[in-house]
Amino acid sequence: MLNATASIRLARPSRNLAATERFYVQGLGLEVLYRTAAVDGEHDLTMLGWREASWHLELVGGPDFPVEPTPTAEDLLVLYLAEPIDNALVARLEQAGGRRVPQGAYWDRWGVTVEDPDGYRLVLSSRAWSNAT
Repeated sequence: MLNATASIRLARPSRNLAATERFYVQGLGLEVLYRTAAVDGEHDLTMLGWREASWHLELVGGPDFPVEPTPTAEDLLVLYLAEPIDNALVARLEQAGGRRVPQGAYWDRWGVTVEDPDGYRLVLSSRAWSNAT
């Protein structure tokens, strides 16, 4: 039975693991939890997150990886920060290869959206997490 203590792994393909890792590590401040190069027909893999968190972001790719990322404007990773968005954080994300983009009236009102090097969108929300919203 699933419950609120279940851990989460969000996995997705990457065109350029090094560039995307730079965005999330140097820009956002995540840690590299694990990294491996392709072995025996597998793919390159990088896991990012914070060691104390019960989730991580897994990026897969490599020169022979058969899946090309196809992000849409609705593929969002939302971080609820519960405080105003730090302009220095947004600047670091942009310096690390991100691009600030509009995300519609709701998210533009409640945060900042930055597209990562693969085209997936990271929303930094000034709102606090709530199960109701």
